[in-house]
Amino acid sequence: MNNIKIRNNVKVSGNKNGPTLMLAHGFGCDQNMWRFMQPILEKHYQVVLFDYVGSGKSLLTDYSTEKYGTLEGYAEDIIDIIHELKLTNVSIIGHSVSSIIASIASIKIPEIITNLIMICPSPCFLNVPPDYEGGFERSDLEELVELMDKNYIGWANYLAPLVMGSSQSPELIAELSGSFCSTDPLIAKNFAKATFFSDYRHILKDIACPSLILQSESDSLADVQVGKYMAENINNCELEVINAEGHCLHMTNHEDIVPIILRFI
Repeated sequence: MNNIKIRNNVKVSGNKNGPTLMLAHGFGCDQNMWRFMQPILEKHYQVVLFDYVGSGKSLLTDYSTEKYGTLEGYAEDIIDIIHELKLTNVSIIGHSVSSIIASIASIKIPEIITNLIMICPSPCFLNVPPDYEGGFERSDLEELVELMDKNYIGWANYLAPLVMGSSQSPELIAELSGSFCSTDPLIAKNFAKATFFSDYRHILKDIACPSLILQSESDSLADVQVGKYMAENINNCELEVINAEGHCLHMTNHEDIVPIILRFI
């Protein structure tokens, strides 16, 4: 295995004497998506940025379809980085699926991961009758994944405004679409399946550290009800609903959420 810092394009910045804050990007994204929040967080914390293997500027040679076919494989990346940097007392901010990935990691190393901040999380995107609405029928998501095979650029251009929020700036929507397009299609499809077809509701009860959920009032991917469901099923969990549209509060509403995050930690 290659050096983990190189493998995951790890960057450490900010206040070296402060507590550690690790920022975990979402599906089809990379660490650059944190740039709006990063300068403020660096004043208070040692900030650790990284790209999952298969994303951003990570080493694609270390990618394994089998390992990264489940979210546990991505959680291993987080744990590897924490051990490599010899970190203690780590708070993790996870966007979207990374909220669940970070939760898996926190259950494995509860003595090190001390806080979880989840931005627009969902433990299961599927509707599971009769008692859970993740927002999507399996057939809808299967069609979305099929579109990746047929027309990858079209898939990216369809999904980006849905994720960012159609009312957001065209520049941010274009950036997200470009980020999707720059990901290897086979890797993106594998990550998409691991993200959209999984059900991690069963792990919520095992999350031991204090958790904060930041949910968007209008989010095509994760409804407020999903945030409420998670908050009810995680011990010691706060839910803040932000008056915003879209699934990327860290990019569109960073000024709203940073004070809440700082207060929480």
